[in-house]
Amino acid sequence: MALSDQLQAINQTAEALSSCERRRLFYLCEILDTDNSEACTKEMLKSKVLCHERGNLFLTELMLQLRRFDILRKVYQTSRDEVEKTLKHNQVLPRFSTLSREQMEKAKSFLDVIIELEKLDIVSPERVDCIEKCLRNIGRVDLAKKVTAYKMSAVTSEGHLSQQQRYTAHCPVPTPSSSLQQTRLAQPLHIATENIPLPVDREQNCQSQLDCYKFNTNPRGVCVIIDCVGNDGDMLEHTFKNLHFNVVLRKWLSADETILALKGILRQRENLEGDGFVCCIISRGTENNLLGTDSYAASLRLDFVRRLFTADACPMLAGKPKLFFIQRYNVPGDEDLETDGCDARSRCDIIPTDADVFWSHCWTDGRQLEQGHHRSIYLKALTDALHKGQTRKTHLVDAHTEVNGAIFEHNKRNPGAHYNLDLKHTLRKNLYLQ
Repeated sequence: MALSDQLQAINQTAEALSSCERRRLFYLCEILDTDNSEACTKEMLKSKVLCHERGNLFLTELMLQLRRFDILRKVYQTSRDEVEKTLKHNQVLPRFSTLSREQMEKAKSFLDVIIELEKLDIVSPERVDCIEKCLRNIGRVDLAKKVTAYKMSAVTSEGHLSQQQRYTAHCPVPTPSSSLQQTRLAQPLHIATENIPLPVDREQNCQSQLDCYKFNTNPRGVCVIIDCVGNDGDMLEHTFKNLHFNVVLRKWLSADETILALKGILRQRENLEGDGFVCCIISRGTENNLLGTDSYAASLRLDFVRRLFTADACPMLAGKPKLFFIQRYNVPGDEDLETDGCDARSRCDIIPTDADVFWSHCWTDGRQLEQGHHRSIYLKALTDALHKGQTRKTHLVDAHTEVNGAIFEHNKRNPGAHYNLDLKHTLRKNLYLQ
């Protein structure tokens, strides 16, 4: 492939990759740059190809590792089988010690990962180079130094032990056939726990970083947006597409049509195969009900919306985060009016009741819609916070704190256009939308 063709292929490749895939690409190329934008990806690949004598093979192996076989076909005019056949004797990328997907899904903590690596004989009490290298690669030099100190302490200890053995004939020496469990009880582990203890807050911080929802499928899941007002649905669509969701936007629906649209999402299995689910609704309504485009017809209870996607009602979403963002514009109404989808015992103030739900509900006076070109302060603050969270890896709850601040400042400046915001969640883990 000529250089001009390679440069064109690089541009097409970078434009076709998601943010998550570009991040993996930098890792495969052994680049620790935090800026994985399209422009930086293009420059990095051009630099790699120009200094690589087998640039085309380098690019195709990257796509093979990313499992982007569609790019192999469309951009590089080759197939997975052809690339794998070529790479049997011509590997270009460095080899990485990896665990299978099944092993990674079973791992619930850093310790679980280490145990799996021990089974592969990659890590042992005497062999910690892999851990040290991984910690340096992710920028945790402080922890890498502790591993280095452990190695040095072990070497010193072994020298001291050898000196003792010359005078103590009965001192037991582990043999090569000793089990790993026996080795764990030997002196190096004793030194690691006694000489270089990890601070409790650091241990907790490391654990919290690992205790996150899996959120890296592409697409990440479906985001359904019901815009019964017609003002901010497009803005939400743009935001969640950038966050790699498959977005379904429906406008100007009645309450009955909203129910049908939500149930339609459930009937399509591919909508539920991602790592999460998002539902955004913009509608006029009363305290516990959404009216859609209706004024006097049957309404839709808020609790019914949530209960459609619980683990009981939708097992494919069990254990996955389910995010709801509701903008309600208050209109005069009778809370005893006929409602669909929920019995009268359900109330807004008990949402949510099951696990893995993030429920953000904002309401304001419906008369604001009478203003020309009205935009929701809440939804604008939400999209801004989600965008910032994507670029700097912010926890969803922390991002919502920024939304709270924006609403507070708006209410202080505009007492006549007051917004009320209620957040309830039962998330069991950290959630990042990066």
